[in-house]
Amino acid sequence: MKIVHTESSMGWGGQEMRILAEAEGMRQKGHTVFFALSSGSELAKRARQKGFVVHTFCFKWKALFFTVGKLLLFFKKERVDLINTHSSLDAWIAGIAAKLSKKPVIRTRHLSTPIRGGVNGFILYNKLADFVVSTSSAVLLLLQEKADLSPSRMQCIATGVNPKIADAVQDTLIFRKELGLSPTDILVGTACVLRSWKGIPDLLKAADLLKNHQQIKWILIGGGYLERYLVMIREMKLENVICVGHLESPYTAISALDIFMLLSVAHEGISQATLQAAFFKRPLITTSVGGLPEVCIHGSTGLRVPSSDPEAVAQAVLKMAEDRLLRERLGENAKMLVEQKYTITHTLDQMEAVYQKLL
Repeated sequence: MKIVHTESSMGWGGQEMRILAEAEGMRQKGHTVFFALSSGSELAKRARQKGFVVHTFCFKWKALFFTVGKLLLFFKKERVDLINTHSSLDAWIAGIAAKLSKKPVIRTRHLSTPIRGGVNGFILYNKLADFVVSTSSAVLLLLQEKADLSPSRMQCIATGVNPKIADAVQDTLIFRKELGLSPTDILVGTACVLRSWKGIPDLLKAADLLKNHQQIKWILIGGGYLERYLVMIREMKLENVICVGHLESPYTAISALDIFMLLSVAHEGISQATLQAAFFKRPLITTSVGGLPEVCIHGSTGLRVPSSDPEAVAQAVLKMAEDRLLRERLGENAKMLVEQKYTITHTLDQMEAVYQKLL
């Protein structure tokens, strides 16, 4: 198959990581993958570094007719079989071009953000897409309700973990020692692009509530709006919080945790970092937003807390910190869940089956 991924986003986060990982996997399966991306985007740079053919376009409404025309020529020249769109703008623009080319379209919806109903949702998901893939089961209900999409035309396919990430883990004891931790310290943290909806203020407030528990340390792994939270840390005088910023390979840091948390208040699919932490046998603390409950199964793989409730977060952390056997049991179950349902092999096999079905 010849597959085109379109993406209008300029940034780099879980969505873009999924697209690139899927493309690499499909290439290994013998398929040809092209990218149609926004000029100057981080995904364009990284896809080229991986050896993919990348074409850039202006995914803006003002360039609608020009971009549709360029896409039509591109689809014809490369004799593509199908198009996979990912964000709203490219879903509209590339979707129109694909329909004019009579090529099947898969729309992958990565986030659990609200879906506009009415004509907008109906056109975007019913007319400009032949099949919709979501990264969270929670989104499927939204698609049925807001876009009147038939269950036969959608499927949840989570972004699976590549077990090879274990090869990138270096000595976690050295990592913890470099952070100034003692062997008895409990390291609690998150790994994500530090955006407004990731619940970082709730993590910091929980750290403040537990600052008298000196054996509990907290860590933020990730870039994004880090400076905003560094200001909060200084203002709150949180000496128990460590920030390491963006790590190109965060796996050692995640593996060095005793407890992984993601306190998202909106927009979350099935978080890749949460799956990676689960793969490393780390017990989870998450909210119930989006796809997080599909991995953080309360009492089995972790503990779930209400959104925007630092007191509940602090209680969950304290419960785990004081019970090593609980942490070990939750971590073992989390690893088992990933191996059963959420590896990259699961993702690729399911996506390939959808592609073949449409062809």
